[in-house]
Amino acid sequence: MVKRNIVHIDEEKCNGCGQCIPNCAEGALKIIDGKARIVSDTYCDGLGACLGRCPQDAITIIEREAPEFDEEAVHEHLEALKTRETLACGCPASQVQELKSSPAGRERAEAPAQSALRHWPIQLNLVPIKAPFFKDADLLLMADCAAVATPALHQRMLKDRSVLIGCPKFDDVNHYIEKLTEILKRNDVRSLTVAHMEVPCCSALNVVAQRALDESGKMIPTQRLIVSVDGDIKRV
Repeated sequence: MVKRNIVHIDEEKCNGCGQCIPNCAEGALKIIDGKARIVSDTYCDGLGACLGRCPQDAITIIEREAPEFDEEAVHEHLEALKTRETLACGCPASQVQELKSSPAGRERAEAPAQSALRHWPIQLNLVPIKAPFFKDADLLLMADCAAVATPALHQRMLKDRSVLIGCPKFDDVNHYIEKLTEILKRNDVRSLTVAHMEVPCCSALNVVAQRALDESGKMIPTQRLIVSVDGDIKRV
């Protein structure tokens, strides 16, 4: 143990928004029980790259007794995150494809005249846990690729819904589960729709939703939509 600079998080101020998480290159921060916390003191270099990223000003640098920063342990930690089983799926989405034009006669909704987006931010890592747009919300949890693949997205999926987007292949699935659990616990969400691509790795978003529902203890009507790479939507 040495006395050194290290990140300190004021739990009274922290609202679990997660904006600090992507700015910690060492992966030292994680949302646990709705609050940002240091996973291990050995992962925090005390340089404060996460400072200024907290809208609640909950993060400071203090000097205290702590284990020394361990660069080798950080490297192993980051590699473990990359190779986590839930993210290693051999995704066929990585295969190059050229999509043909829609067959004649296939019904497509016209592009909306106005945006149906009701709020900002929309990234699951960035939204606050408690927000007015979650009150009595019909919540859409959508894979970001599904947004790109869906024709007339605003009419067909966003209308009258609050939306959260994310990628279960490249982001921390456990963090997603924790964040969504807290959102469901602390807000009166009316319904939940999960929309993901037809590829295997994307279906982990459905696992995120189910785990969050189970851990929240809420009984919320849920539906699942699968989007094909050419934009067809199938209700499961």
